[in-house]
This record gives sequence, structure tokens and C-alpha cells, in this order.
Amino acid sequence: MAIRSFPTKSKMKTSLLEIKEELKKKSKHKTDSLVKLKLTKDERKLIDEIKEKTRQLNVNNVTRTQAYFDFYRQHPEIHWALLGHMVSRNGGWHMTDLKGDLLTRLMSEKEQKNFFSFLERGNWLIFQDVFPQFLLYKQSLKLKKNLFYLLPHLNVSRFMETIWNNFWKNGDCSILAVATIINEQSYLEKRVIQNHYFKKTVLNTIGFKLYDFLRFNQIIFPFYKNQNTEKPHLIGETLQHFESLHERIMLGKRLYSLLFQQKSIFQGVLNWATNHSHTGSRNDYWDHLFHTINESLPGTIYRKRTKKCQLKKGAKRIYSPPLQFSWKNVDHQEAENGDWFEDWRIADYLIEEEKEVGGKIYDDYCKTIEKIELAIVTKKAIFHRRE
Repeated sequence: MAIRSFPTKSKMKTSLLEIKEELKKKSKHKTDSLVKLKLTKDERKLIDEIKEKTRQLNVNNVTRTQAYFDFYRQHPEIHWALLGHMVSRNGGWHMTDLKGDLLTRLMSEKEQKNFFSFLERGNWLIFQDVFPQFLLYKQSLKLKKNLFYLLPHLNVSRFMETIWNNFWKNGDCSILAVATIINEQSYLEKRVIQNHYFKKTVLNTIGFKLYDFLRFNQIIFPFYKNQNTEKPHLIGETLQHFESLHERIMLGKRLYSLLFQQKSIFQGVLNWATNHSHTGSRNDYWDHLFHTINESLPGTIYRKRTKKCQLKKGAKRIYSPPLQFSWKNVDHQEAENGDWFEDWRIADYLIEEEKEVGGKIYDDYCKTIEKIELAIVTKKAIFHRRE
């Protein structure tokens, strides 16, 4: 197969037309052909091996995040593996924030657990859906044979079967990456976002609306501009309207553009990620502001510590624990059955937008931390008045 990271417009247009035509056919014939397809002994063995390997790596956010990065280094043509790695890092940081210095002062223990369950389920679901696809691709390369007809046996959407077949033929890395964004967000829609339990315990709660209001839902990519010894810079985007599938897909596309459109940023992110293993603590990227050890005495009244992402004189660093000290590993129930794909027009998201993505997030990120600190101080003042 020929790999083309960024194909010419004419070739991309041809690929998109082929994809749409195939998806139109699948939209008309919604019956599942899986029951008609019998596997050989070797095929069954391969499916079992892929499921077992995925299970071994799908232990927690740290193992998943590392698995994405390891796969990307072996197969840099699979752009989503690096994007997934960086977004999964953010998932880990959001998980440990729930046990850090700031959010523990704003959220009850029950709210913290509910938020973690929500984040962890989504993180787990994406990995168990996408990583088997990667492993099947790896085996296809090894055997020099298209094995994507086995995707239904891994409960992967018919949408991705079309995409992988097209990638095997045309090698368009960008189309595959954006399609994976579409697939994973669509996969989560009913299983997490529209899930009654998560709506009740997370998405419809005051805590989540506060979380959204404070903009503590930024996706950031640390990167080096010049050399590995400097404090990393940040680039990223803020997710607004989390419950909107459209907004989540568009965010994914913007993040992909940020990561792969500019060579200097791509190389800077890659260098930073290579030199910093993911622990889940925000100390991974800014040790001047965050610490894996809680430096404050228990029961200490919180006072604002930061200004423009710098500590005030004499202030303690913000406690940001590693994941292993924040949450125990979770035994998940099997993923819900069902294929999200129904309408071929979802492929319209594959069309590339011409506008340039900004990605400037440093000031907003700093203001977010300051707003959260202000909310903590305000909450404490109101609490004392009521007493």
C-alpha cells in the first residue's frame, strides 16, 4: 500500500467519492452480515489474540495513553495514534484534577467519583474500539493482506470498515485520522453522552455546568519551541457544548490540524511527549506550578496562589497527583452492542476546512486557573457567612 500523509486535492476528492458511494450502499443495507461469515481457525485465533492484547493494555488511562504512543512510533502513518495519545493525556489530567488542590474544594466526594466514572468509561470505550483496529492493521501489514473484513468480529462500525479499505488502497493518512475522530465520537454518543446514568449523575448536574462555565475543559498540547530544556509552551482548544456530537467532532478536527499542519509544532509536541512519560499529573508539563506532593498542611484555608500561570511569592505549588495515587483501576462492563452508523452524510465531516486553526490557549488557560481559585475563595467566604 502507498502511504500519502497529505494527498493532492484531486486524489483526496477521488477517495472521498469512493467512500461516500460505499457508505451509501451500507446505509441502504443495514442488515448485519456477521452471522453469515464463518471464521477459519487462524482467523478466530487472531481475533482472540487482538482482544486479549487490547484487554491487557486497557487497564487505566496511563496504560492506554502509552499504548497509543508506542503504536504511533511504530506506525507514524496512523496520525490518530499520536492525536489520541495527546488527548488521552488530557483525559488523565482531568481525572487527577478531581483529586487535586482545586476541584476537591469545589466538588463533593460523590461528584468527584461520578465525574471520574464518566471520564474513565469514555477513555476505556474508545481504547477498546480503536486499538483492535490498529492491531488488525498491523497484522495486515505483516501478512501483506487486507484483513479489514474481520472488523465486524471486533464490533467495529461498518463506517470504519469502509475507511480502512480505502486507506489500504489509497493510503490517505489525513482521511483515516479524521474518520477515526468521527467514529470515536459517534461511538461515545449513545454509550456515554446520551447514557441515562451519566446524564443524571454528571451532565445534568450543577457541578458539570460549573465545570463547563469555568472552562476547565481545555485540551492542551505541551510542546518545545526550541530545545528540550525550556519550559514547554502550550497550544490547544477549549471544548464548548460538550454534549454536542458536532462540536466534539469539529474540536477533534481542529486539534488534528493543530498537531499536523505545522511541522514545528508537530516536532515540538513529539519531542516533549518522547521526553515525558504520562503519569496523569500536570507536573508532567509544568513542574513550576504543579507538584505531585501536597505541600499544603491539611485544613489550610486556600488563598489565591497564581497570576498568569506563575506562583505568587511564597505560595505553594498546586497539588496534582499521579493517576496511580488518585484512582483505583476499574473493572468495566462489556461495551454496549450496536453500530452507530446509519447516515452516509456523516462522511461530509471528512471534507477539509480551509480556515487556519489558531490554537492560542495560554492566556485562557491561565485565566481558567485563576477563575477556579476565585471560585474556591468565594465559596469559602459564603460558607463562613452562613455559619
